[in-house]
Amino acid sequence: MPTISPELLEILVCPVSDCRAKLEQHGDRLVCTRCGLRYPIEQAWPVLIPELAEPPQDREA
Repeated sequence: MPTISPELLEILVCPVSDCRAKLEQHGDRLVCTRCGLRYPIEQAWPVLIPELAEPPQDREA
């Protein structure tokens, strides 16, 4: 499982303009603490593209 350094995680925020909340690492995803979007981590790099993010887990059908 790729791990994001604590220093980088400290400065990363959700790229959605109406959100901008902190992100937390949950496995191989970065999860927004506000909107819940889940951004994949690929080859140790976070993919912070809202169109490629997964919806919050509690909203999946």
